[in-house]
Amino acid sequence: MIAALRRWSRAVDRAGNRGLERAYPALLRTRLESRRAGAWLWPRLRPALALFFGLVARGERAVRRACAVAGRGATAVSAVVTPQRAIAAVILAAGVCLVASQFIDYRSVEIGQPGYAGLPAVARPPTVDARTAGEAHAYLLVPLGALVAALGVLSLLRERRRLGLAAAALGLLAVALILVIDRTSGLDAGAQASRFAGASAVLEDGFYAELAAAGGMVLAGLLYYARPCRIRISSSGRAASARRRRPRRRASSRARVARRA
Repeated sequence: MIAALRRWSRAVDRAGNRGLERAYPALLRTRLESRRAGAWLWPRLRPALALFFGLVARGERAVRRACAVAGRGATAVSAVVTPQRAIAAVILAAGVCLVASQFIDYRSVEIGQPGYAGLPAVARPPTVDARTAGEAHAYLLVPLGALVAALGVLSLLRERRRLGLAAAALGLLAVALILVIDRTSGLDAGAQASRFAGASAVLEDGFYAELAAAGGMVLAGLLYYARPCRIRISSSGRAASARRRRPRRRASSRARVARRA
């Protein structure tokens, strides 16, 4: 058994040696040809690579300059656009949007709606008796939205927490009017139910626009009142930071001598 294994290993060794001897000339020719190809290709490829990496370096410098300019601009803007002023701008925008939403159709009555069931969304039933949002409550939310917009302007000029609380209270009043009056009257088909078959009242974009504006007034007013971006530091924290910033006095020669002793 051992002799058979020896003969088999010698046969494998001889076969491997013959394979290497036959492959060596081909490998040598491949090596020489690759060197020649590299010697011919490198002088022609080097300018293109230099141009490519030069463009990459210029692009990197341009990106760094742009980032530096953007950082300086953001720093300058952050000194003007503080979190309180940004929230005040949201209050102002919410008040303006509430005023604008009062002149948009907030409800309508669709005729023959069951006949359009299962059809694509493009096919919509005809609508009648469309009304704007202000008609439901005699345009009461127009002066309310103007008042909230004025509170937003005052919040931009004077940082008073009570202004945010007043805007939130007016926003809650607007939400209550929208849900109690507008939603109830908007879903009432009224006389159209007896005039047309399959008539049903639906709420349009104006209803959701005024509801979103009122909700934005509440949220922005509460944020302005809470001031989440202002960090308070206690007196002990100020004293500790002052002690850390205070330069240390150099020890006298007697103190150094005492420490060495």
